[in-house]
Amino acid sequence: MRYNVSNLMNKQTSHNIITGPFSADYDIKKSHFTGAIMPCVNERDALQHLQQLASQHPNANHLAFAWRIRQEDGFINERCHDAGEPSGTAGRPILAPLEGGSIINAVVGVIRYFGGVKLGTGGLARAYGTAAKLAIEGVEIHPWVEHITFELTLEYSQLQLLEYHLEKCKGKITDQEFTDRVRVRINLPASKKEQILQLFPDY
Repeated sequence: MRYNVSNLMNKQTSHNIITGPFSADYDIKKSHFTGAIMPCVNERDALQHLQQLASQHPNANHLAFAWRIRQEDGFINERCHDAGEPSGTAGRPILAPLEGGSIINAVVGVIRYFGGVKLGTGGLARAYGTAAKLAIEGVEIHPWVEHITFELTLEYSQLQLLEYHLEKCKGKITDQEFTDRVRVRINLPASKKEQILQLFPDY
């Protein structure tokens, strides 16, 4: 299997994410296309979604796809695959609306059932791009916020106040250990870390 891959540095400060999956159908000249968008956190997650999509369409002629996934180092991993269609007619048109919407951590797969009428390279690119756009238009899109995880040691008397402030800044306690004090692991938006550290300096 060959695909096009690129890694882009996160130069922009704003990205968008999707909140769930969505699929849409598109027909042209007897060919049937199904575009499906799914959230993913890494390549393995994306491939699992695509395998599930393939199992739902065992008789399809093609399954082209593209994804954009933000890595921990800030790079955007982009990948697209033409799935046997002429080069550049499927994967890139699927990737384009993801890039245009600054969407990350999402994979779009487009299933094609060939109807016997050739679309030409331009027609193929438009069809795959349209199926991808219809899927993207059907999902809720929200701004992406970078989250970080760190640990704090608190007095027992401070725990309830910490929970109150975390709720205000959309953070949460993911783990806690009770000894003579409380050791908590916190996940919250990166921009709120200093605020929490000022309120609860670590021991």
